Amino acid sequence: MEAHTESSPASSAVEILRAWPDAALCHGFIGRTGGVSTGAFASMNLSYWVGDDERAVDANWERLRREAPDLKLVARLNQVHGDVIHAATRDTATLRPAGDGLVTAEPGVILGIYTADCVPALMVDSKRKIAGAFHGGWRGVIADIAGAGVRAMVKLGARASDIHAAMGPSIGLCCFEVDAELGDRFAREIAGARSHTRAGRPGKAFIDLRAVVRDQLERAGLAAANIASVGPCTRCASDRFFSRRAAGGMTTGLQMSYVGFDA
Repeated sequence: MEAHTESSPASSAVEILRAWPDAALCHGFIGRTGGVSTGAFASMNLSYWVGDDERAVDANWERLRREAPDLKLVARLNQVHGDVIHAATRDTATLRPAGDGLVTAEPGVILGIYTADCVPALMVDSKRKIAGAFHGGWRGVIADIAGAGVRAMVKLGARASDIHAAMGPSIGLCCFEVDAELGDRFAREIAGARSHTRAGRPGKAFIDLRAVVRDQLERAGLAAANIASVGPCTRCASDRFFSRRAAGGMTTGLQMSYVGFDA
């Protein structure tokens, strides 16, 4: 499925990329522009847990909610680079459990995940109003968090054949250079991953994380036409999106991606 992308045009504005035109669906991949945070967190950091000034994060959230007023009840996680998926409800949305994926069948509950190079993936079964979101770092991808997310949605009543997924801005094949040993591990442990790696400098390899996740979503039952990629490589576009690689591995702000159905 071709992505239906929209974004705020001005660099001083909050940038939100969207994949689908469904008016009943609250979703987006938020960029780093339009906030008040400074330094490594400049400027639309939405995480309270990376060392940013809490007042700045509060102000960023206020600005974001003017752009996206449906972001009232946002369920979030203590992300740990694994494959654990939690079901979020109105009663549990404020708990922030350890894990890397969220699903919900309750309209009005918005699922939020944070990234700064990892793959943010949003999933929806619009027929049954079930949503899912997961954070795909390399450890989670090896553990097949994509498949775990689809299975968690199906457990809530979704049908894999009706799920649409969108992968947001994340580090691309062009910039995700890792030790050759990790590239070999991807090839050994993930079906088809070898075709999404290429040799880098001596002892190094490049991996296309979004392509690997796409394959995993297809193996979990999604139609290829129902999987979209939205936005650029975060390292290449580090002026628009937070990127740990672009920051030389130093702490940065985090962008949030979110999805849910209107109440």
